[in-house]
Amino acid sequence: MSVGNAFLAAVFEVLYALLNFYVWALIIAALLSWLVAFGILNPYNRFVQVVLGLLTRITEPLLAPIRRVLPPMGGIDLSPLVLIFAIYFLQSFIRHLVIG
Repeated sequence: MSVGNAFLAAVFEVLYALLNFYVWALIIAALLSWLVAFGILNPYNRFVQVVLGLLTRITEPLLAPIRRVLPPMGGIDLSPLVLIFAIYFLQSFIRHLVIG
C-alpha cells in the first residue's frame, strides 16, 4: 500500500469515527430531551442545561434543515432518525471506498 493510499484510508477511518460520535450525540440528545419532557430530568439543573446546550449546538445545524422538509408527525420528531439513516448510508459508502 502506498503512502497516499494509507493516508486516505486513515482520513476515512477518522471520518467514520466522527460520524459514529455524531450518531451517539444524536441518540443521547433525543433521550435527554425525552427525559426532560417527561419530567424525569430537571431542566433547571445546571449540568443538564450544559449537556443539553452542548448537544443542541452540535446536532441542531444538521437537524434543522431536515425538520423544515419533513412534515410534522403528530408531535413526534423523526428528524434524528432520518439523519442517523443518512449517516449510516454515508458510513457504508466510506467503508466501500476503503475496502475497494
